[in-house]
Amino acid sequence: MTDTLFLTSDEIDGLATLADYVTRVADGYRQRGDGAPTEPRTALFGDEPPGMLTSYSAILPEDGYMGGYTYSAGFGAGDAWFMTPLFDADSGEPLALLDGASMNPFKTGAAGAVGVDALAREDAETVGLIGSGAQARGQLRATATVRDLAAVDVYSPTEANREAFADEMTDTLGVDVTAVESSAAAVADADIVITATTASEPVFDGDELAPGTHVTAMGQYHPKKRELDTTTIERSTYVPDLRERVMQDAGSFIYAVEAGVVDESHVHAELGDVVAGNASGRTSDDEITVFDSGGTAIETVAAAGMLYERAREQGLGSTIEFAPASDALTGK
Repeated sequence: MTDTLFLTSDEIDGLATLADYVTRVADGYRQRGDGAPTEPRTALFGDEPPGMLTSYSAILPEDGYMGGYTYSAGFGAGDAWFMTPLFDADSGEPLALLDGASMNPFKTGAAGAVGVDALAREDAETVGLIGSGAQARGQLRATATVRDLAAVDVYSPTEANREAFADEMTDTLGVDVTAVESSAAAVADADIVITATTASEPVFDGDELAPGTHVTAMGQYHPKKRELDTTTIERSTYVPDLRERVMQDAGSFIYAVEAGVVDESHVHAELGDVVAGNASGRTSDDEITVFDSGGTAIETVAAAGMLYERAREQGLGSTIEFAPASDALTGK
């Protein structure tokens, strides 16, 4: 039997700062650029009741970890559960099982921040944020660890939500966060635009982007949904988290290809290649860049490995037992 650490959501909370997440996720993508194996998500959809079962995995050989996410969303309960198995990349033994929901906005926000750091102008200081939920919170907080922000404009359709978000983030970040009445107002003159929505149609007009803007889109991972319009894709240096997922579920890019605006050669490089120095990032102050963050196991395994280490240092978690197949897989 192998003792495997089980970590609850409450035990994971507070184990790491957002800057810690960003550092580990950046190194995870650097390992990906150096050849770490991973695959895009597999998503299975139920119709009655509607829901999605998703899984993806990666190996980070330098960290010594492998694993990923398996999660369900929707279905009859109308909720979601995130299970994160972590394995030893050398022995293959199960090291930990994490309740991965609480870390999700932080590891996803960290991926967005890595994209900002790799692609946004060094002097970028203003953010236009579209969305006011948990993922928007994680994206903005993580971005604040890689750029010295001066002002943020936030838009979401429900006025009370965007007002509450602005008040909360102003207190949290010590930066003037203002709720605005339209996505156009959020995008206008922003150095960094972040979309963190569940929208099926574009949430702003790509003609409104000023030269030199960086865009992080993190709410699009379905071939029939898109946060960005074809103009934004066409105008941009386009960098996805994984090249293999682009024509699978990067809805904005797929729409642009189907519209004849771009073809697959428009994919500049994976984020990992930019972080590892194998491909250029931004090459001019006037360039518009896009990081398409659909979610990968790279950030999941990087974050889970860090949390596992912190939990062991602090004596957190309980143990569960897994029997190796050599003992249990007998067919008797």
